[in-house]
Amino acid sequence: MTDNHCTVRLFRLRRLPAWSLVAAGVVAGGLLGVEYGVVKPPTYTATSYVIAVPTAKSDAAAAQGFAQAYGRAATQLAVLGDAQMWAGVPVDTLRESVRTATSPDSPILSVSATATRPVQAADMANAVADALTRHAADSADQTHVKLLRFARALKPSAPSSPSVEVTGLVGASAGGLVGGLALLARPRRRPEEAARPASVPGPAVAADAHGRL
Repeated sequence: MTDNHCTVRLFRLRRLPAWSLVAAGVVAGGLLGVEYGVVKPPTYTATSYVIAVPTAKSDAAAAQGFAQAYGRAATQLAVLGDAQMWAGVPVDTLRESVRTATSPDSPILSVSATATRPVQAADMANAVADALTRHAADSADQTHVKLLRFARALKPSAPSSPSVEVTGLVGASAGGLVGGLALLARPRRRPEEAARPASVPGPAVAADAHGRL
């Protein structure tokens, strides 16, 4: 690209209204966000709950502590390996799709699974919760804490992934931010360029021709 072409492009960029870059970013980002929301399939999340219960040789504080420990163990290979038989999916899918959450004030543990099909999300959450409960029962003689089913995961009725409207708004916001950054980085006209009057060709050629006559 020649220097003249670069100069012309910079001149045209400077002549654009200040709001045009932001508006262009909002429109482009919104369109990309809508396209992402349409192309990406919706995902569904189902959650199963289990509760840690102390035996006669333990207490509530110990049960709460073991609830935290079982929350970390729920996504380990030993548990997921058993859960895959009932979930009907590979261990890697469970590892990527299943999340657990515990509360420091409650012995309840939640097991959430995300999938593109509502039934599969519920099956995965229940399978991991059941496998974790069985593992806790196998060691109950040593821990003096059992895990009991508190609530089964139900088939979700609505997707948990963002809707097309939300992805469009997020894309428009991101595009507007990029447009604002581009506006800040846009070349600005120097004061002397703005104040410099337009140059008009002088009558040098005409005067020279008149002198020769």
